[in-house]
Amino acid sequence: MFDPGRPLFLQIAESIADSIVDGSLAEEEKAPSTNELAAFHRINPATAAKGVASLTDEGILYKKRGIGMFVAAGARERLLAQRRETFARTYVAPLLAEAERLGLSRDDVRHLIEHRSAETRSEEDPRSVPARSSDSPTDIATTADITPAADTPLRQETS
Repeated sequence: MFDPGRPLFLQIAESIADSIVDGSLAEEEKAPSTNELAAFHRINPATAAKGVASLTDEGILYKKRGIGMFVAAGARERLLAQRRETFARTYVAPLLAEAERLGLSRDDVRHLIEHRSAETRSEEDPRSVPARSSDSPTDIATTADITPAADTPLRQETS
């Protein structure tokens, strides 16, 4: 589970955050104690406590004195918002910058994403056949619709 190149306490915090995001740890539900985390992951309880404290500092967890740590109301939505922002900064911004360097329009990028998404879905479930944005079951996107011939540029110049 652990990545030796990253601090353990951050990985503990991310693990708890992942559980909140995926719904396995609901809002207002008791979070694992530092001792439970330490025993489960075979780490020092102080390391687990540091991970829990980082989530407390962010308002994701809160302490009920004498009872333990609980998931704060709205924690899932805050985590999702943070992750969406990180996703946009880490993946979307560089994608758009590279598309611009390649001379691809927004429609070109959208078309490529839709095509790759359709390929991924068909690999996961060969029975699923993606329809185009028109939602017509007979209007199926094919590789020929997306992939230009080797000598054809992706973006055609207009005069």
